[in-house]
Amino acid sequence: MREGASPLLLAYYGDDFTGSSDALDFLSKAGVKTVLFIAPPSPGQLAKYKGIQAIGIAGMTRSMGPSAMGKELQEAFIALKKSGARQVHYKVCSTFDSSPEIGNIGKAVEVGLRVFQAPYASLLVAAPELGRYCAFGNLFARMGIGSKGEIHRLDRHPSMSKHPTTPANESDLRLHLSKQTDLNIGLVDLLEVESGGDVLDDALKRELKAGAKVVLYDAMYSRQLTEIGRMLDQAGKEKIHFSVGSSGIEMALGAFWKTNNTLQGQKTWEKPAKASPMLVLSGSCSPVTEGQIAYARMHGFDEIALDPRKLAAVPKLTQNYAESAVQMMKAGKSVIVHTACGAEDSRRKATREVLVKQGISPEDVNAKTADFFGTALGEIARKAAEQFPFKRLLIAGGDTSSKVARVLGIEAVEMLAPLVPGAPLCKAHAPNSPIDGKEVNFKGGQVGAEDYFVKVMEGRMNLE
Repeated sequence: MREGASPLLLAYYGDDFTGSSDALDFLSKAGVKTVLFIAPPSPGQLAKYKGIQAIGIAGMTRSMGPSAMGKELQEAFIALKKSGARQVHYKVCSTFDSSPEIGNIGKAVEVGLRVFQAPYASLLVAAPELGRYCAFGNLFARMGIGSKGEIHRLDRHPSMSKHPTTPANESDLRLHLSKQTDLNIGLVDLLEVESGGDVLDDALKRELKAGAKVVLYDAMYSRQLTEIGRMLDQAGKEKIHFSVGSSGIEMALGAFWKTNNTLQGQKTWEKPAKASPMLVLSGSCSPVTEGQIAYARMHGFDEIALDPRKLAAVPKLTQNYAESAVQMMKAGKSVIVHTACGAEDSRRKATREVLVKQGISPEDVNAKTADFFGTALGEIARKAAEQFPFKRLLIAGGDTSSKVARVLGIEAVEMLAPLVPGAPLCKAHAPNSPIDGKEVNFKGGQVGAEDYFVKVMEGRMNLE
């Protein structure tokens, strides 16, 4: 893929677009020039971007079943293997959203180990900067990324324990993952990570000697990531090292690369200008996003609530929704086009009824919902952009974001500026699309404080 170019430091595949932009954020802030693609890039596409040090592929496996995942990842991992990168990462949500039926992370590990012929996979889910902590194998998560919400054990988390597709009912990641794969899962615990050095090295050797094919690293503090990064880097010295986890992987490697002079310094960022009116597409039913919609309404945003029954009956209704959004923006109003306001929104039940009526099996409804609304939201934004030159687009919802990006014709994105941890402001490269060159922000359901939409519109940066 990169004949004659310098070797890549890292290549990753993200299981959805918001998670992929999360990894882009932390790599770019560490000083690693990174481009996130919608699909494995061709040599011609790569040639457009000079000085690349890392690439990502924004996938959709978070909403796929195991069979579809296997086919998708086999092809994607082979492409990443050809990139020449010694570090390859399968990027998952920092709340480990998955089940045996949907977004099966165990399946991804099995495919990765086979393609990369790796002796084991490192697993790091902790991401302290995002409010994600792992202690003795158990994952804890703050309520809201970039907020001051309370920290909960994952199976007692007010949002993740009630996730519509993959509710968290087990906080021990070893037990959770063991339902998805028969691979032996080891643990390097918090005390060993804190000790670092020889203690950490010996702990890894112990787990591998015991037959571990997946080694989970605990972490509670950002300072602990540097030593984990050393372990990852060391494992990739002789051959490709395959890792699975949150953007903690990028944080760990970036932290270590800074200490050994692999990186030449942190990039400086130009402050974004205010971009009003702004268009927001929300496919999230998270209570965090629900609060953000309510706050934005109170601070001057207008809204359009999509009706799933009408959308199913009149597919061309997206044109009417787009025209309504344009009229609001011409009047100076930022607009939120949303599919739900929280988990109790009656439209969730209505969507399920619509899809079942279309012949979708009940067990496939949640996965198909992302396609249904992702297509509608993408068409609305594309048609609105053809009629009104808004500058900035915000897309909320991990499960729908990947579909929206594809409908918009996005080929790749590059980071423009940090906004909140894990959700950077980016520039969209979308040839032959009215979205080309626009600023775009992808936000997972758990990301941000209640003023998030207002903050993105105003271009307030977070440089911490």
